[in-house]
Amino acid sequence: MTHPSWQPWQPWQEHGVPQPWSGPSAPSMLASHADRERAVDVLRAGYAEGRLEQSEFEKRVGRAYAARTVGELALLVADLPQGPMPLPAPVRPVPRAFLAAPRPQTNGKAVGSAVCGVLCLFSFGLTGIPAVVLGHAARSEIRRTGEGGDVLALAGLLLGWLSTAAWAALLALMVVATAVSA
Repeated sequence: MTHPSWQPWQPWQEHGVPQPWSGPSAPSMLASHADRERAVDVLRAGYAEGRLEQSEFEKRVGRAYAARTVGELALLVADLPQGPMPLPAPVRPVPRAFLAAPRPQTNGKAVGSAVCGVLCLFSFGLTGIPAVVLGHAARSEIRRTGEGGDVLALAGLLLGWLSTAAWAALLALMVVATAVSA
């Protein structure tokens, strides 16, 4: 049994348009509270997208809550998409000028030079010469290839040269002390 004031909303709804609720006896099946809420959700989405005027939305919601059968609900939402329509997001590539420049790879010899330079403090300067050799090689490669790590190479060079100078001063003092004592 239909609501006494119910009339089809669109002319094509009377001519067998496929309905959202289908099945052999679906139009005459009694509507549940969940069916009514689903129909109201579809109506809300249609109203939010601007497919329904406020007065038409209010009338349809009132009829949805008063509907007895699933067929009545189907007619209320037949001319609406079954939920909000997804809008494709425009994908525009970001111009290269606005992208962050990729960080250059750190030179391995620069890292080795810095590690050897720091180890000079713990090895009593024994890793100073490798720090100097690796630091000079790293700086040469960095200038040629554009890799990163120049600060590491400089740190290794500085610590390596300081430890080498300390060893040279110690050897010079030992030579002077030997010469004075002989």
